[in-house]
Amino acid sequence: MLSSYRQIFAAPGTLAFSSSGFIARLPISMTGIGIVTMLSQLRGSYGIAGLVSATLAVSAAVLGPMVSWLVDRHGQRRVAVPATVITIAAATGLLLCAHFSAPTWTLFVFAAGMGGMPSTGAMVRARWAHLYRDEAPKLHTAYSFEAVVDEVCFIVGPILSIGLATAVFPEAGVLLAGIFLAVGIALFTAQRRTEPPLHPAHAHTGGSAILNGGLIVLVLTFVATGAIFGSVEVVTVAYAEDQGHKAISSVILALWALGSCVAGFVFGTLKLTGSMASRFFGGVVFMAISMVPLLLVAESVSGVGGLVAVGGALLIAGVAISPTLITAMALVERLVPAAQLTEGMTWTTTGLAIGVAVGSSVGGWTVDGAGAAAGYWVPLTAGVFGVLTAAAGLKRLRAGLDAEPGSPASAETVDLGR
Repeated sequence: MLSSYRQIFAAPGTLAFSSSGFIARLPISMTGIGIVTMLSQLRGSYGIAGLVSATLAVSAAVLGPMVSWLVDRHGQRRVAVPATVITIAAATGLLLCAHFSAPTWTLFVFAAGMGGMPSTGAMVRARWAHLYRDEAPKLHTAYSFEAVVDEVCFIVGPILSIGLATAVFPEAGVLLAGIFLAVGIALFTAQRRTEPPLHPAHAHTGGSAILNGGLIVLVLTFVATGAIFGSVEVVTVAYAEDQGHKAISSVILALWALGSCVAGFVFGTLKLTGSMASRFFGGVVFMAISMVPLLLVAESVSGVGGLVAVGGALLIAGVAISPTLITAMALVERLVPAAQLTEGMTWTTTGLAIGVAVGSSVGGWTVDGAGAAAGYWVPLTAGVFGVLTAAAGLKRLRAGLDAEPGSPASAETVDLGR
């Protein structure tokens, strides 16, 4: 099993860009939940905390593809470094406003300014694709490894962010996320020999990657997936607080990521056959179904037993995440031209960010209005929406896979209900 992973690191520089990319990706799992934890303590409202976190997610949804569009055209280092500087400046403003009780509107302004954070995950995967584009088994293993890295980020990140915010001072989680971003991007962009070369100008004349019909299906489905992620995070923090153990929410969320991490590690060693589109649809269905036990145990069990039950339900639910995301990234690599790969992968992240914005906001409102346990209706509803969207676009995904990337058939936008 481990031999599959050893093979992908045989190329010089692979360990360096992947490990530095890990550091730079930690803030993704720390900032949203860090803002929620920080502001719920300083402002006393999960509604406001969720809205500020959602503002960051919406801003990332708008600015992220623009930053990646520039990366594809001008190179990773030339774009990622200034984007990081702007993000760090905005994060500093957010922390100062939160600490000194500035007007609430200032929190939204600086949260929006943090949305230009470069998509390190997309840049790392673009490097793997450049190395192994003609070696499908190695590329599958590389994408699987990066999915595991993502999940490790979501195991370590929330524990650090929530733990520091509750045990040291409320702003500590977001502060550490900013430090990780600055250090990680500096180390990652220093790896110049593995940076993908720029494509010639004529390769960028086909318009935005989002014009691809199959990519639209993935992005819309990822909106639902992001809503699951965002709502589960907010609701789980609130549920743990209701049971008198708020700090344990980080451990519970880590179990969710752990289930995904183990599944992704195993998935990367498999020799897969059959349709990627069908595998993606199956993963979306599993994610939706896995939300049912979570809701049932939260509403029927309380106290420490409820926390244990919710943690167990999330551990099982996590099994669907990595295989689904790995398959989605492989679909993007097949659907969009190489010259638009960073942008194409970032659009899927954009879908997640939009979903996180909706999920965290609706989750926060539901918690404030109906209680923490009822909040788990939000991810279940999002899961159902994801299944319906993926089912409606399944033919479009299959048609895109049958066409050459960048061809008219691949890029055609049509009614997803067809």
